[in-house]
Amino acid sequence: MEEQKENRPQAAPSEPPRSPVRAACPPGRQHCRISDQEPNEKNSTASSNDFSDPVYKEIALANGYINRMTRDELRSKLAEFKLETRGVKDVLRKRLKNYCKKQKLMQKEPINGESYYDYICVVDFEATCEEGNPPEFVHEIIEFPVVLLNTRTLEIEDTFQQYVKPEINPKLSNFCINLTGITQEVVDKADTFPQVLQNVIEWMRQWELGTKYTYSMLTDGSWDMSKFLNIQCRISRIKYPSFAKKWINIRKSYGNFYKVPRNQTKLTIMLEQLGMNYDGRPHSGLDDSKNIARIAIRMLQDGCELRVNEQMHAGQLMTVSSAAPLEGAPAPQMPRYRN
Repeated sequence: MEEQKENRPQAAPSEPPRSPVRAACPPGRQHCRISDQEPNEKNSTASSNDFSDPVYKEIALANGYINRMTRDELRSKLAEFKLETRGVKDVLRKRLKNYCKKQKLMQKEPINGESYYDYICVVDFEATCEEGNPPEFVHEIIEFPVVLLNTRTLEIEDTFQQYVKPEINPKLSNFCINLTGITQEVVDKADTFPQVLQNVIEWMRQWELGTKYTYSMLTDGSWDMSKFLNIQCRISRIKYPSFAKKWINIRKSYGNFYKVPRNQTKLTIMLEQLGMNYDGRPHSGLDDSKNIARIAIRMLQDGCELRVNEQMHAGQLMTVSSAAPLEGAPAPQMPRYRN
């Protein structure tokens, strides 16, 4: 389910490029030339003492040139490198910058591809709701979907989906049925949350997550874990599961990576900015999760290292520093029941 969000620094006005774009980064070469300027030329983008290693000055010079490229020039250069050409100008600019940065750094030192999560588990709960969402209303999870994204192949390898029978408000509102497409008959026949959580954990174990393979949870915003799962665990009288205590909030990652404001990080807007359409039924938890995974794939392709940036600590939502070590989630275990 979506929450409201918000923030964006204004893009610098584009200027005509000072020199023509030339071929760069041919296959098998560790070299990325964007313009005819040589790395030792003077440029307003960086001064000679900005970086201790010359490679970072080369990156800064390339970035300065990319900043002055038009959208058509950006698309042409991306096509030359056989990269995705869809998206708004800010996205195209970031994509090209990251590609060239990666090529430069590979020339200096090969990137260790084994240091990232093997899998990302995308979760987007659907919960009971009423029109206007009155503050006293208790939201209960009624759909538990998980999309398993392989970060090496950038493919969705598997999905899990089960509906959940609510306890406090067992009768769904017409608003909830119309919004989610989940009917009363579906939830009446569903298992309660503890059983569905056990099934999720068994599915994750089959994929050897947290044992053979490293992984992280990923959500579209903070609410799935900090609100819906947190409240549901209290309703079901079970401890909060350890594997879900830290996660990647893709809205934060997207806003920080592409430098866009928080009000441009809703699911449909992120897809639109990346040149994609929503695939499926909005507010279907599984369809939402698949579309979030598509955004994650594009961000990984564009050079973003999606990292854990939020956590639950002592029952409170907290931010995780980007400087924190990259650690995978623990092997999933069924939490204990509360006393």
